[in-house]
Amino acid sequence: MQKLTLKREPDLTLKHEAFAYQLEAVDAVKDLEYAAIFHEQGLGKTKVAIDLLVYWLSQRLLDTALIVVKKGLLHNWQKELASHSQLIPRVLTTSRGGNFFVFNSPARVMLAHYEAVRAEEERMHLFLRTRNVGVILDESTKIKNPDAALTQVFLGLAPMFTKRVIMSGTPVSNRPHDIWSQIKFLDHGASLGDDFGEFKRSVALSNDLAGVDRRQAALEVQLQRIFHSISAFAVRETKESAEISLPEKVIHPVVTEWEPRQQEMYRQVRESLRAIIFQDGRLVADESDVVLKRLLRLVQVASNPTLIDPSYQVEPGKLETLIELVSSIVKSGEKCIVWTSFVENVQWLSRVLRRHNPQQVHGMLSTREQTDAIQTFLDEPSAKVFIATPGSAKEGLTLTVANHVIFYDRLFSLDDYLQAQDRIHRISQDRVCHVHNLIMRDSIDEWVEALLHSKRVAAQLAQGDIDRETYQKEMSYEFGDILRAILNA
Repeated sequence: MQKLTLKREPDLTLKHEAFAYQLEAVDAVKDLEYAAIFHEQGLGKTKVAIDLLVYWLSQRLLDTALIVVKKGLLHNWQKELASHSQLIPRVLTTSRGGNFFVFNSPARVMLAHYEAVRAEEERMHLFLRTRNVGVILDESTKIKNPDAALTQVFLGLAPMFTKRVIMSGTPVSNRPHDIWSQIKFLDHGASLGDDFGEFKRSVALSNDLAGVDRRQAALEVQLQRIFHSISAFAVRETKESAEISLPEKVIHPVVTEWEPRQQEMYRQVRESLRAIIFQDGRLVADESDVVLKRLLRLVQVASNPTLIDPSYQVEPGKLETLIELVSSIVKSGEKCIVWTSFVENVQWLSRVLRRHNPQQVHGMLSTREQTDAIQTFLDEPSAKVFIATPGSAKEGLTLTVANHVIFYDRLFSLDDYLQAQDRIHRISQDRVCHVHNLIMRDSIDEWVEALLHSKRVAAQLAQGDIDRETYQKEMSYEFGDILRAILNA
């Protein structure tokens, strides 16, 4: 293969010194064929990645380093590369004409989003036959579903990369089986097996685990085995283990009361769901698509009944509590973030809280509109409130001008919940952080609370954050019973 030559090699000096734990991560994986960097959110995985690719290039281990990111983070990565290094990447987009010149350029660093790589699968194969390329997949949970077409593209490309690195602060983003295809991208099934179905069954958080000691013990063994199986090539630091001096994060469950008509609507929806959720007297798997879509309606009614019935014109039960909480935070001279899972709620709450100059971010806004809203919240003292959906603003954002987050409602994704919290609890935060979870009394919100807790503890064991003894103390398998009680109330 003809070596890639440049008229002038790029300047590979770094602009900033890394923290000790970042240097240790680079040193641990720099000479491996594949590696996983699973540092918790807010610990600067981007800096680790930049230092790593600079090492690869300086040692002539590669011709080109390719960084693959989520589309919304392209601009952020360009800024981070400029901040920490002298490197200017060539960027792959969905423009095939522009990509032709990128593929045929002598670029040492390339940047692409996942969909661009999928669209350019054929040319990517040709490109990888002509160069030694190392790849870093940022937010690698993007390929967590082994059946998705996008994941299949990356699993097909994997053997052609000289170096492979994945990065995620939440590799077990929702359920333990989410880690399987990410690791398969690295080692082709050597660590966690080649049968996804078998792996998924062995680590399933099913609804009928409560009181069945034998099955609980088997699950614990399998969860603990995950990180042990990948520990030779995976590095993981939490904010505690990295000894980062961050202020305390305090979780506040805030129980709210029903508005009468809202409660009656909720009862009607719940009654209509029983026959679907229960089959032959048994509660069906809580993560099946049919069940989650049905349960979503209960979450919507507990949040804001207008989401399913536009004729509802009364203030829902959570609203007064939210207004009081936001007013108290603003009065104390602090800023806050309000998270809701629904775009309509973002728009509605922005109107309700307009006296606080709220900035809103959701998927119906353009990238420019979202960027402007974020910048206004960061820079403008009068912008006291930021209202957003977790999916549109959960990654790559530092919002430490605020030290309060309020979850007006929550769905079933652990990743959304944790990432949204950590927009404020990260390096540069110097105040105690408060997480306020609004929970409607005797509603599906109570099940969501229990389910997210159980998912969190299971993820911690699978990721090596806690030992089995701690897991047994903190884990609860009661989420299935809670759901039964709520639906049968």
